[in-house]
Amino acid sequence: MVIWKVPEPVPGSAHALKYSLFYGYPGRRLAGYDNERGKGDHRHVEGREEPYAFTTPEKLVADFLADVEKLRGNP
Repeated sequence: MVIWKVPEPVPGSAHALKYSLFYGYPGRRLAGYDNERGKGDHRHVEGREEPYAFTTPEKLVADFLADVEKLRGNP
């Protein structure tokens, strides 16, 4: 997990944070949250990409960890 403050929002996002959260292994992303330039806030889970409604860094981490727990078989 990497979250850093940037001087201005990344194109596609409305906040001044850049982030990349990854769960997987070399060559395979099982879950990931990021705000790539031009795409804005989104998440990847089991090969699907969908928009993510960013609110706070704490909620971002909590949502990511919840996805990881589900992938690990923990409800």
